Amino acid sequence: MPISPHLLLPRVPYARGLSAASPGGAESTAGEDAGAALPGDAELLAVPFAADLAPEIELPVPAAALLAHHKAKGEAGEIVEVPVANGDAVGRVLLYGVGDGSATALRKAGAAVARRGKGRDAIRIVLPSGPVAAFVEGALLATYTFRVGEAKSSPATLEFVGDGVEAEVAGAEVIAGAVALARDLANTPSSVKSPAWLAERAAERGVAVRVWDERELRSGGFGGLLAVGQGSVNPPRLIQLSYEPEGATGHVVLVGKGITYDTGGISLKPTSNMVFMKTDMAGGAVVIAVLGALAALGVRVRVTGLVAAAENAFSGTAQRPSDVITQYGGRTVEVLNTDAEGRLVLADALAYADAELNPDVMVDIATLTGAIGIALGKDLGAVFASDDELAGALIGAGEGSGERLWRMPLIEDYVPALNSSVADLANIEAGSTYGAGSVTAALFLREFTGGRPWAHLDIAGVGRSGADEGVFSKGATGYGVRLLLEWLSGLHDGDQGAVTRAGAVTRG
Repeated sequence: MPISPHLLLPRVPYARGLSAASPGGAESTAGEDAGAALPGDAELLAVPFAADLAPEIELPVPAAALLAHHKAKGEAGEIVEVPVANGDAVGRVLLYGVGDGSATALRKAGAAVARRGKGRDAIRIVLPSGPVAAFVEGALLATYTFRVGEAKSSPATLEFVGDGVEAEVAGAEVIAGAVALARDLANTPSSVKSPAWLAERAAERGVAVRVWDERELRSGGFGGLLAVGQGSVNPPRLIQLSYEPEGATGHVVLVGKGITYDTGGISLKPTSNMVFMKTDMAGGAVVIAVLGALAALGVRVRVTGLVAAAENAFSGTAQRPSDVITQYGGRTVEVLNTDAEGRLVLADALAYADAELNPDVMVDIATLTGAIGIALGKDLGAVFASDDELAGALIGAGEGSGERLWRMPLIEDYVPALNSSVADLANIEAGSTYGAGSVTAALFLREFTGGRPWAHLDIAGVGRSGADEGVFSKGATGYGVRLLLEWLSGLHDGDQGAVTRAGAVTRG
């Protein structure tokens, strides 16, 4: 099970003991004696506190003295465990800090609390005040697991306790479920995950789907996808998902890199780098997961998702360094390094979107360059953008969702790095005059956007986690799902016009 089972219980008065809710669904009754605790039925109960918020529970010792003893300040993620009577047994109360009560703090607190439930049947969690959805989202994401074969243990049930928060909990469940799906797709071994398999999973998301097979790609002129995929026994696919709500006024196209496994091709990767390449389609997984969640969140913007899926294999039929390919739309590209393949498949999809879909805005997302991980590390994704308003909106969505972005420059002086003596473009710089591999990769992609408002999210540094920590589990992170859903929901909630406004500014 990707994330823990969970339920929402109504809050009732509680005191000494471990009952903070009625499992039977009983509503709280005003005027009940707070000292008359319900029969203890929770093995583990989590209650919030902060520097200016005392925990609302009677404990065997004064709460203030206990927290002072532990030097607890109520910081987000801080937990003080207290043994208490639970009938004839001993249970545990977890006093968890909520920090400043912001969404970021509560997301961190939720993850910390949920992780303490590992190995137990259930953990009952009294929800904090403030942005409850962020807390629930953090808790659910922290319980994510992926395993091929029999599970080692059953996940703990998260019993959230709160009143009037049904909508927030439901929204958090949708978002966490979408992130879990993206992680599942990326974590699936490539012995299973072919481009055709990925297309089948996309078709299960409840939106209209069109899939180009290799014959249709050839007749349609998708030379990038065909060149990257020609070395594999698993042929490439272009996957289009369409979400068209009634009354939508703007059109966003999301493009995801879908390299289901990346050996590097003839420009072969070292084995140590290749081990993680089953997740090289993380951007495509994000696009599939986002499209599948839009209806449940009530997003009113038209969104088309494109996943350029191929397997970059090493074989006698693989493309060679120095090959010249023709991308969708007719631009020729000299392939100087077959391990710079993601930009080739993305270029086809971007050019197709520009020519055929007439979007107001295009955003691509990809584990594109190792250089961006060196530049920004493991906590920040990169955004390159041709439009300032679009860049600002995405950065704001990243802050709000907990998936932060840092804007990187599109340096015009570096455009000559794309020059080729035999083709319109080269897929990498021929020498070392400019460097800045993530910048030149973004400049390459811009060549296929037709001058439309466009942003490129490079998630190579944040798309994978090496440890179980916070909201992340070891493996794929699903980075990008939350920020794109936040951004698209924001357009719905307040300003769909920003989509069309950006288009008018850039093309005008």
